[in-house]
Amino acid sequence: MEYSKENMPRHIAIIMDGNRRWAKARGEIAAYGHKEGAKTLEKIVRYANKIGLEYITVYAFSTENWKRAEEEVKALMMLLQKYLDDYSKRADSENIKVKILGDITALSQGMQKSIINCMERTKNNTGVNFNIALNYGGRNEIVKAIKNIAESVKEGKTRVEDINEELIEKNLYTVEQPDPDLVIRTSGEMRLSNFLPWQTTYSELLFVEKNWPDFTEEDIDNAIIEYQKRTRKFGAN
Repeated sequence: MEYSKENMPRHIAIIMDGNRRWAKARGEIAAYGHKEGAKTLEKIVRYANKIGLEYITVYAFSTENWKRAEEEVKALMMLLQKYLDDYSKRADSENIKVKILGDITALSQGMQKSIINCMERTKNNTGVNFNIALNYGGRNEIVKAIKNIAESVKEGKTRVEDINEELIEKNLYTVEQPDPDLVIRTSGEMRLSNFLPWQTTYSELLFVEKNWPDFTEEDIDNAIIEYQKRTRKFGAN
């Protein structure tokens, strides 16, 4: 599949939806779908690195996902921790830099340790920046940023008149990263579900019918081709 190298998106964000319905269609439990989804994720990130994408962000677990069945959440957390422990070695050897976006303080001590180890091990890599949104909620992220700024004002370090978009962005999880050029959601659902609300204000959106475990490298190519067909005006005429 051919696309222009001149108009490549710098940052693609993906809402990996459909693991559970993919598993159900095969008579399997949700954990099986999440496991296969993790394999797809690794494949897609490796391909993103191969084609020179600078940033890829995926929605792994939202703050709202705690409402799911306890058994499923427990299995998913175990899978995510094992994924981080195993993947940190492969990501390091493949020159991939991993960053976790979200409130990790609400996670188990073991998970926090795995997150810190993974980010530390890969922090000097120069390939694709791989963001994993884990225990992430977009509104929570903005509230957290506002609280940080309010505390700074309270301490006399920041003046109210200095509060602007740039200052807010410096207090987001994605500090010093470009906003997503393209957001992809799989499984046919057509909403953002509290995913990067600040950062996706002018992102192009693409909704794909496939469930996440069926997503392929060709689907990334097709997404880039679709992105390159669009004219981004950022509010201009």
